[in-house]
Parts: sequence; structure tokens; C-alpha cells
Amino acid sequence: MESGLAPGPKLIRFTPTFITNSLLFEVEITAETQRSPSYLFCLISLCSLRLCGDFTATVLRQKFPRRILCDVPKLFVKRLSMDKADIPFLTVAQLSELIKNRTVSPVEAVEAYLDRIDSLNGTLYAYLTVCREEALQAARESEQALDRAEYRGPMHGIPVAVKDQINTAGIRTTTGTPIFKDFVPGEDATVMANLKSAGAILLGKLNMTEFGTTSLSHAFDTARNPWDPSRFTGGSSSGSGGATAAFMCATSLGEDTGGSVRGPAAWCGLVGLRPTWGRVSRYGLRPGMWSMDTVGPISRTVEDCALTLQAIAGRDPNDSYTWDVPVPDYRGALNADVRGTKIGILKELLHTDMVDPEVRDAVSRAANSLAELGAEVEEVSIPLASHSNTISTILRVEAPTNYRDLIRNRLQEIEHDNRIAYLTWSITPALAYYKGLKLRALLREHVLEALNGVDVLLMPTMGVAAPKVEPDPVIDSIEKTNRNRAGMTTTFSLASSPAVSINCGFTSENLPIGLQIGGKPFAEQTVLNVAYAYEQNTDWHNRRPPIG
Repeated sequence: MESGLAPGPKLIRFTPTFITNSLLFEVEITAETQRSPSYLFCLISLCSLRLCGDFTATVLRQKFPRRILCDVPKLFVKRLSMDKADIPFLTVAQLSELIKNRTVSPVEAVEAYLDRIDSLNGTLYAYLTVCREEALQAARESEQALDRAEYRGPMHGIPVAVKDQINTAGIRTTTGTPIFKDFVPGEDATVMANLKSAGAILLGKLNMTEFGTTSLSHAFDTARNPWDPSRFTGGSSSGSGGATAAFMCATSLGEDTGGSVRGPAAWCGLVGLRPTWGRVSRYGLRPGMWSMDTVGPISRTVEDCALTLQAIAGRDPNDSYTWDVPVPDYRGALNADVRGTKIGILKELLHTDMVDPEVRDAVSRAANSLAELGAEVEEVSIPLASHSNTISTILRVEAPTNYRDLIRNRLQEIEHDNRIAYLTWSITPALAYYKGLKLRALLREHVLEALNGVDVLLMPTMGVAAPKVEPDPVIDSIEKTNRNRAGMTTTFSLASSPAVSINCGFTSENLPIGLQIGGKPFAEQTVLNVAYAYEQNTDWHNRRPPIG
């Protein structure tokens, strides 16, 4: 039966997805609406909801001429029900608030992620080891700590996963090789210990290419890309990219030598940060290249990346290469205002035939978007940047020195491609290494000189989108890696500077494209802020891969 009155406001489903410090309700009304039964129902509902905890409810607008905003303060926290299957789709920041306010328990969060791992790992091969019982026990202890009012901060109860290059006490660390399939460290790497101290819960160890060297993994299956499982996630932190993109962990750690955090982030549509060399401890990290290895976060949003970095950064007496530089409040200092920020587009790494036209166009559009937000964007030149594949020369000397005993005594157990590589690299002349180091020093000088005139440098993260998973000879794989990166990620590795990759669009095949933003040493906050400004004014990060 029609009432003849304008329809009253319609409440959408209440969901604890967006968090505020008070309950904010938006109500559209007219004089007719005030006389409708549904208007009275809305007012009663709003009063009732004062008894609930932190979450936002919105009353759908119906094109009425005016509205009232009802800001209802919290009275106390009441436990809400939430579909467990929805928990993995929350950001770290959102889940953190729900755990803090006892809306979601750490046990529920861990169980939700374990369910997702069970569902998808057989397709994506993101995890090499799942710490089911350990994670559930840690979650129960995390819940008990909350009962005692011992809240550790925003990472409390957050389910995380780390690359299987990072030592974990009592849990095997394979470094992606069957040689170490039974190796169980006696203590945590510093970054793992820091995560635990911050309250995070380890879900498991993530896939990687053997020793972090080759493009694909043959011993443990190659990690697959959630955007298209026939494609690679990127190396060598391959499982970190796949697991984070598929919502199989809240955030993850990878290790970046020449781009092993930023590459998977680019190909999986994520935020991946390589910190300044020495910003994060490497104690307990199985080495790849001692002069460039660094641990970094791979997350789904810039805010989550900042939270993860906050938990792991800082001086470590066990790593003499870490710097005694104060760690800022990365999350608290996030600022989306880039007005006046000077951004340099590195033309040698954009206008090159090594960059796919779709990638070039997406990066150019991102630069234009930042300019529209008030940034001062200009092209800059670093001619030596195109020679950043000198990292391969340094790799050929430093990598084999980490595994000399294995090369001498267990060569046949190393994957075929790596076997050839390590034997070849072991005879690299010292003169080649010396020249590589000299070129690195010169390139670093040029990068820092360019950064004197701008706040950040901008370029593609990878020259192409994620390739098909195809077994290739290692030499061909290295050439492909150099071509795909086109010196982009390695530029900042050689300069020991921070760089972040953030999603800036998709190809015609619905594959993510990465935008790389690099800055001066210890300027992580600056590169995060530029990435945050771009993220907050686009919606690429809200897209989900089709799998699961």
C-alpha cells in the first residue's frame, strides 16, 4: 500500500570496515520524511547503535534537499559479530582497530587467514611452511594479553608472513633450496623478533626462488600470480607478493637486493618498499649480496606498509651495518599533501624501448595526477641509470661467496640453473668486480646529485607486466630480468636509497603496473608520502584479483 509520502531513509548493512573515533551517521530528510514511519525508525536505530563499538553506518541518500549529521559519541565497546571470511579483506590499519576494540579477536583473525591459505595455496604456492599450531597458540596468547590490558600497539594480533630467507626460531628456513629443507634456526632474525615484540603473529614462511637468484623455483613449485595464475609473481620474494595480493596474510616481509620487494609488488598490484640500506637489520637473514641486501615490507596499502616498516626499522647491535638514525613515526607522519613537492621523472628509464607502451602511459598518467595535486613535476636525466645492470657483475662475485661450501661439496643438490650460474660466477675476474664497484660508486653519486634538485625520482618499477611462468635457462633469465627492470629497481639498490613501488594501473590484460618512487637515503617518509598522496586520490588499491 502506497503512503503518498516520500520514502524514508534506507539503512545499508552495518559493517565494521571503516573505523572512526565516534559513530558518524548521515541522514537525508525532508518535511515529508519526518512524518514517515521509517524516519522514526531511523532515529530509534541511531539511538540504539550508541551502544555499539567503533564502526561507521551510513544512511543512503535519496536526493533530499538537506541533511543532518548526527555525531554520536561512543559510550562503551560492545562485541559485534562479523563474518570471519571477511576479515582477510581488511587492511592492517582496520584490523588493528577491531582487535584493539575487541570486535575481532586475534584467534578469529588467524583462523580466517588459515582458511584462506588452505583454500588458495594449492593453486598459488605462496607458502612453503604454514605454522598452523604455532600461529593459533600465539593468537591465544595475544588474546590473553588483551585481557590483561597489555596492548602492544597497531601490530598486536596482526597475522603476518615472511620470506623463507628470514630465520625463524623453531621453524624451518629453506632459502628456497631443498638443501635446507630441514634446516631449523635456533633464534629469530632481528626483523622477526621485532615483529613479535610488536605483537604480530607469524602465519608461515613464504616461497622464494632458490638462494634468491633465479627467476623461477623448481624444487618447491613456482609462486603464481593471483591476477593470473599462469603468470609469475616476480622474484625473488615471490611468495610475499602472491600471499599478500591474495589476502593470505595481512602484510609480509620480503628481501630486496636488486628489486626483489619492488618487483613482486609491481606485478601483484601492491605496495613494496626497499628501505635505505642499513635502515633495517639483516641479522638472521640468509645472504644474497651482502652489499645490497635489505629487508622490506610488501603490503596492500601505503598505511599498512608504513606500519610494517615501523615495526622492523632501527639500529641493531647484531648488525654493524645498521645506522643509528632515529626511526620516525612513519604512519603518524603520512601526509597526502604534495603541493610544492618536487618530482623528477627519470627520462632514461621511461623513454626507452625496454618499457612497454602500456607501462609508460600508466606512469605518465600517474605523474600528471601528482602534478594536478600540486606537485612540481619535471624530467631529469641520469645518463648512467641505463647502466644499472652492473649489479649483475657484483652479484656474480658476492653470491657464490655465501655458499662456497655448498658449491664445493653439494653442487649436485643445487638446482640445475643455479649450478651452472654459480660455477660460472665463481670464476668472475676480480677486475670485473672492481670495475663494477667503481661504476656503482659513480652511479650512486649521480643519483644523489639528481636528488639534490628534487625530492623524489619517479619511473616504472618494471618495464613490463607479469610474464608467463616458463622455465628458462638461468643466463636467459638474468637477461630477461635486466630487460624487464631496465635498470629501474637496481638504480636505487646501487645508490643504497629507499624506493617504493605502488600500483598505478592495469594493462589491457588486467595485469598490475608498478610506479616506483625513490628518494634520498633515510627519506622513507618522503617517498611514502608521495605514494600515499597518489593512492588516496586513485582507487587502484581497492581492486581485488579474480582468484578466490
